[in-house]
Amino acid sequence: MKQILKAADIESAVKEAKNQHLEIGLVPTMGALHEGHLSLIERALKENDLVVVSLFVNPIQFNNKEDLEKYPRTIEKDLELVKSLELRVKSDSKAKELLAFTPTVEEMYPQGEPKEVYHFGPVEEVMEGPRRPGHFSGVAVVVRRLFDLAQPTRAYFGEKDYQQIAVIRNLLEQIKYPIELVPCPIVRADDGLALSSRNMRLSPAARAIAPTINATLEQASEMAEYEEVDDVKEWVLDTLSSFHKVNPSLCPNGLKFEPEYFEIVDAITLQPIASWADAEKNGAVGCITVWLDGVRLIDIVKF
Repeated sequence: MKQILKAADIESAVKEAKNQHLEIGLVPTMGALHEGHLSLIERALKENDLVVVSLFVNPIQFNNKEDLEKYPRTIEKDLELVKSLELRVKSDSKAKELLAFTPTVEEMYPQGEPKEVYHFGPVEEVMEGPRRPGHFSGVAVVVRRLFDLAQPTRAYFGEKDYQQIAVIRNLLEQIKYPIELVPCPIVRADDGLALSSRNMRLSPAARAIAPTINATLEQASEMAEYEEVDDVKEWVLDTLSSFHKVNPSLCPNGLKFEPEYFEIVDAITLQPIASWADAEKNGAVGCITVWLDGVRLIDIVKF
């Protein structure tokens, strides 16, 4: 593993790889790495000759200043994790080189805050879109910048951010880059909680009950066999909202789940479905956002 601070050095390495007709994998992250991120990097190492992993907290995708300030920054630990992973999978790795790109904001945006704005139509008009104005445009700006620098053959994203994958797919259609988008399965803790950099901000009590989100979604998946869409949605929201009342001993000091939304949508268009028949072609996905202990958690379930 080699740490790279300058965009010009990434461009130089990529140019050399392209001259040799090598395949390049890109794994964009905001650092605070966990096993979910590492699973993306491992897959990229096995499928490409050169892998670029970015560790950059992108300020322009945060519409909440406090969330940006609280976002975990653990760069030294992250670099050690990446180095250890590279050594661990060396025998199965196709990649001959791994570059950890850790730029400053000024390096990523030398002209100051970018002015470009992206629009994604219906896929950004649901769920996260209305609740986080400008978020997906900010994501697209930094991902486009990384695409331009790394010129990847493949780019790897986790399915926990399901709507983000749809947005990136739309971005690729807009800019017409021949990049293979590789969605990767969610990695979960042993108790079912979807791994997230934000989990480290949970108090011990909150962390203990957080797996209830996944358990509720899994039960909802089973209910889909005999319940209507609206009934499943209502049950999920009610179950989480009332958890602290049903289990007061597990919820000290006013601790409770506060669902922001739970939508069951077409797996490709992300538009809400009214009946299971609406998703016969593409399948359905349940996407949820829940506040717990002041931390915004997301998860999905496939129906």
